[in-house]
Amino acid sequence: MSITEDDRIALNALVDGELDAAAAAALDARLAADPALRTARDEISATSDAIVRLPRPELPPGFAQRIAALTATPAKSTRDWTAGWRNIAAAVIVTALVTSTATWFVASPRAPTLELLAASAHQRSLLATSPVDVLSSDRHTVKPWLDGHLGVSPPAPDLSASSYPLVGGRVDVLGQRAVPTLVYRHNEHTISLTAMPGGSGTRPARSIAAGGYNMIEWSASGFDFIAVSDLEPSELAAFVADYQGAAV
Repeated sequence: MSITEDDRIALNALVDGELDAAAAAALDARLAADPALRTARDEISATSDAIVRLPRPELPPGFAQRIAALTATPAKSTRDWTAGWRNIAAAVIVTALVTSTATWFVASPRAPTLELLAASAHQRSLLATSPVDVLSSDRHTVKPWLDGHLGVSPPAPDLSASSYPLVGGRVDVLGQRAVPTLVYRHNEHTISLTAMPGGSGTRPARSIAAGGYNMIEWSASGFDFIAVSDLEPSELAAFVADYQGAAV
């Protein structure tokens, strides 16, 4: 029996202890009867354990003492013109040491792009028990739910006839901004369609990739849209074309 994406989401939640008692019991019953499911569970558990066991890099012996020695300030002298140069040289050496050693500990200060934020939100949804906050294929349920939580919602057509059924919706937080996200499915693939209110004008669709996912961005109807999925670019483009046609 093949393992679906929903199975992997549930197994991740089980390994992380995020399933309620009833869902865990139902999944345990399936695990007892399905060797392939048990293998997938064991792989996820082994990966989680391996990450936890990864050693933290350690500073080289004597690193702190060398820093202190290099940055020690000599006695001031109006005639000792070399003191300034020694301080500059020490600063250069300290910078080189800190840069080479502390790379393990210091994250890049550059803010993540909107595309990376959208990719992270999509990935988090796949690791959760459910990728949606409101589970429904009925736009008359999904849109009012998003409106009630955010005061705004994008068009939510059901594209089942094109093999892209609406699954539901959720609220994502990209940076400091809460935004509505529609969730569609194509076969075993999940599509997150985030709509940022306030888009100006119309911008044609543009294919990109970020965070390990394919994406398409465009602007229309007062929203900046970004569709995220592990679908092939051509399949994701077909979804976007169907959505744009149905959302008019």
